[in-house]
Amino acid sequence: MKKGLFGVQMGAVRQKVAEYGTYETVKACAGIGYRCIEVSGIPMIPQNVAGLKRASDEFGVRIAACTACLEPAFHGTSEESLSTDFDKIVADLKMLDCDILRIGVLPMACMGNVEKTLEFAKKADSMAERLKEYGIDLYYHNHHVEFVKHDGRYLLDIIRDATNYLGFELDIHWIHRGGENPVEFIRKYAGRIRLLHLKDYRIAPFKMPEGSFDTRAFSQAFSDLVESAEIGEGSLPVRDCIEAGLAGGSEYFLIEQDDTCGRDPFEGLRISRDHLAAMGYGDWFAPQPE
Repeated sequence: MKKGLFGVQMGAVRQKVAEYGTYETVKACAGIGYRCIEVSGIPMIPQNVAGLKRASDEFGVRIAACTACLEPAFHGTSEESLSTDFDKIVADLKMLDCDILRIGVLPMACMGNVEKTLEFAKKADSMAERLKEYGIDLYYHNHHVEFVKHDGRYLLDIIRDATNYLGFELDIHWIHRGGENPVEFIRKYAGRIRLLHLKDYRIAPFKMPEGSFDTRAFSQAFSDLVESAEIGEGSLPVRDCIEAGLAGGSEYFLIEQDDTCGRDPFEGLRISRDHLAAMGYGDWFAPQPE
């Protein structure tokens, strides 16, 4: 039976990286059973890259993808830019035996502007064509902002239809949050989805704001109930999403939580692993030590 690899989107464990380093953090992910990682939210300084390489070699953890932006992003980001750091990015990917680079978010200047988004898409596609010469695929990760419609079409579909070389890392939580059925949407993008992001969708219990009654505080608390949940702890049809992704060419299924809601991220990864195993995907994980 065809299988994929379950992995960790390392943005969810970036505080662990800050505390323990890349080597120990990847070691812990491997110990839970994950077979690959996606590098994001981690500065690609020499010691971090070396730690990733060492852990990958020692624990058999594949570096599924790394992250960069197309052009220098806003001040304070640690992401490298393809327009200024191209040679270093390619060299790091080659050293890590990684053949996918991803753009993690639509540039803020493009949000709400279809013309600027089309300019971005054309530049990204040109860069994707250039990276193909080095054996590297360039991918784009969606959020909910791409589900705004222009002349009846989703912005994400506009980006897809304007590109030939760019791949798409679809995120089932953000697709659902954008108002679409993630299973059906994944099927629409078959052939361009080597990466799939898995996180569940959960509504948190409502908590009345403390202090005197304030309609604005109540409205904010009432609106902010959506959580990024561990797999199996929410309402999404995760198994159907995995099967749709597998049928459409997905190789890497990456567990991500934008917010672990106070839970230790390694514990969250164990919960997701256990639910996925219960769904019938236990053999997609590394065997657990006795």
